[in-house]
Amino acid sequence: MPIIKVTMTKEDGGLSVGQKEALAKKLTDSFVEVVGRGEKTCVVTIDEISTDNYAIGGKTVSKIRQEK
Repeated sequence: MPIIKVTMTKEDGGLSVGQKEALAKKLTDSFVEVVGRGEKTCVVTIDEISTDNYAIGGKTVSKIRQEK
């Protein structure tokens, strides 16, 4: 069973339910088109993480954005 995992920072309240559904639908449709397997076999997970829990170059994204 294919699993498509999306990990992104949660900002401005994160994605709405509608945005998550639209993203999952488009990713599933693309998978079916490219790979040729049925949509009922495709699982999409969306993980939204706080910018305090995501670091680049040893600094959290929150800190990087504060410095700009």
